[in-house]
Amino acid sequence: MKNIPSLTIYVVFSIAVLIIYTIVEQILSTVTGIGHDTLTVSVFGAFGGEILFCCLIKIFKLKEGNHGVE
Repeated sequence: MKNIPSLTIYVVFSIAVLIIYTIVEQILSTVTGIGHDTLTVSVFGAFGGEILFCCLIKIFKLKEGNHGVE
């Protein structure tokens, strides 16, 4: 296995969780007719927020690395 950065693995994991949750929620709400609005907002808020913070970490690392190259 290649040396994959842990930040990349966590972003892939977060996106996979969001996709899997969306599919399961769509199936459950279609079968039962009940939507789980609060749970959906919580899951997307948590994992979407984690993806956002990972992106911010990556952006600031890139800016820090290019700062002295002007």
